Amino acid sequence: MKKIVALILLSLIVFTQSADVLQANTAYKTFTEDGYGRYVETQTAYTVSETIVRFGDELFTQAQDMKISRSGFIYVADTGNGRVLVGTKSGEFVRAFGEDVLQKPTGLFISHDDLVYVADENKMKVFVFTENGELVNEFGRPEGILFGETANFVPQKVAVDKRDNVYIISRGNANGIIQINANTGQFLGYYAPNATAVSPLTAFRKLIFTEEQLDKMLDVVPSTSTNINIDEKGLVYNVSQGERVQALRKLNVAGRNILDTRVQDDFPVSVEIGSLENIFVGAEDGFIYEYTSEGNLLFVFGGQDDGRQRVGLFRRLSALAVDDNDHLYALDSDRNQIQLFKPTEFADLVHEALYLYQNGDYEASKGPWEEVIRLNGLFDFAYQGLGEALYKEEQYGEALTAFRQAKYITGYSNAFWEVRNLWMREHIMTLIFIIVLIVVLVKVYGYFERKTKTVKTFLDKLTEKYRLTFFQDVAFIRHMIKHPLNTLYSIQYENKGSVFSASFWLIILYVMYIIDRYFTGFIFRNVVEGEYALGMDTALFFGLFALVVGSNYLITTINDGEGKFKHVFIGFVYSFMPYFLFKPWTILISNVLTLNEQYLLSLANTLIYAWVAVLIFMMIKEMNDYTIRETIKIIFITIFMMIITLLSLFIIYILVVQMVQFVVSVFNEGVYRFENR
Repeated sequence: MKKIVALILLSLIVFTQSADVLQANTAYKTFTEDGYGRYVETQTAYTVSETIVRFGDELFTQAQDMKISRSGFIYVADTGNGRVLVGTKSGEFVRAFGEDVLQKPTGLFISHDDLVYVADENKMKVFVFTENGELVNEFGRPEGILFGETANFVPQKVAVDKRDNVYIISRGNANGIIQINANTGQFLGYYAPNATAVSPLTAFRKLIFTEEQLDKMLDVVPSTSTNINIDEKGLVYNVSQGERVQALRKLNVAGRNILDTRVQDDFPVSVEIGSLENIFVGAEDGFIYEYTSEGNLLFVFGGQDDGRQRVGLFRRLSALAVDDNDHLYALDSDRNQIQLFKPTEFADLVHEALYLYQNGDYEASKGPWEEVIRLNGLFDFAYQGLGEALYKEEQYGEALTAFRQAKYITGYSNAFWEVRNLWMREHIMTLIFIIVLIVVLVKVYGYFERKTKTVKTFLDKLTEKYRLTFFQDVAFIRHMIKHPLNTLYSIQYENKGSVFSASFWLIILYVMYIIDRYFTGFIFRNVVEGEYALGMDTALFFGLFALVVGSNYLITTINDGEGKFKHVFIGFVYSFMPYFLFKPWTILISNVLTLNEQYLLSLANTLIYAWVAVLIFMMIKEMNDYTIRETIKIIFITIFMMIITLLSLFIIYILVVQMVQFVVSVFNEGVYRFENR
């Protein structure tokens, strides 16, 4: 009995400790991204340790920006009160300045020489103060033709690099980020404008509208950046809002984005850089995203406050700041407070592994990565980091397994290249011997078959005795390779082939489609590994095939086509002969190719599908006795009919859903009234 009680107590202790590690008691959940770009819940990465609502007795109102100086003070652009507030991390008041100069400060930045740059929307200037609040310089609207006579200068955000170049985001100026030299005040030009986001509708209008009509349309202009920051290396980070816009960019000196990352939020408002060159992006709705320096998502946390004033949530997040201890400060302009987030042990473990790896200590980084995986087996980035470390140590087999677990295609391809090279070195002679042996056996078989015709005689007798018509019809498809026109003629006028044989090949086509979808090489697969949707795949395959064949038959029937449905069905299926013949080889080969040979697979698949398309074109033309021009017209009309059919089915689906919802709502209303009589 004592042993049982001790075991229960031990289990409870372990469970409690595990629960503390897995998830802290927070008002929000923390997510990471798996290898397919989907959010998965993970352990809490940051917890709120303190909330600052004032500096001493000084409250801030509608504050829009915040920075932390090297001396550890928090600088807040107190927008509603037209000043800059300075306080300690514990909320003590230090100083306030700018009351006599500023009207609406919306952005600030502390430069490498400890000057405070403040962007003021109402004054339409950027003011420069010392840390103590003494005004030393200001920049107004740049003069000169290059800036643009009608270009706006309404500074919202500002940043400064070590060369004393000032970067200014101006409201309504879509030309790019404004660059001014801090020493001379000279306008240096526009930097890294956002690309114009043109919708498909706008592109279509440009094709069909006249110049007069286009002049009456609103100009399509790129969106303006919403915030900017600069790291110790001089790289510029900026965030933007809008559709089809790069929400987060990491820009080099030339203004080229070197980051391929898509922020899963339409309203980013702030960007901050940590000590590991990790990037924090704050969104207006309260979500905070942490990325590595290469753009891999580590954590997403925070969220929208529902009115219950819970810590870790925001009404309107406006700024982020990171101190020397990697503590994250988040400013809520609606609640007028700063929340201090501290990393948990789990986040520290991830950061430790990332730090070791980025500094080239691959052997030391393996331990932390493995511990992260032990705590959370769904943290795919940890597998990627472990795979990179193993690859650097030339442990290619283990790296291959880790990269596959991480769904990291590039790393998997590189590791597989090395594994394949090692295998080829060890087995090349055996492989050559097997290939030569197969070629010799095929040649010997062909020679004796031509001399004796044993197999042909046996098959002829077997066919004559048992009348294997079905198997003959099935085998008849082989003639589509060498003599497609004769084969199509035989199908239509000599009753070669049959509906049963075509149905057999259609099932084979379906099976090959499924194999191609789920068993193509990992590098080239387009589905989530381990997840199967056979029901949907089956419905889509047979539904699409029926739609194509049915639409084509109906269109050819009303356009004097001579093909019967039976012949059209057989012809369509038999036209996939190149697919039946060559696709199994491409599926097989895809499992031994890397990204470097991707063009070979793409070329082979293109040739297969092009060959099938040509045979289908020939089938429609020959079976209906059309000219080439008529055949092209029929194909376009068939496609149009398919689109109309799909739209009709979609409309019917919407109507049925609405009718069902109406019936359910009426029934629920009746039940409610009956129960409350």
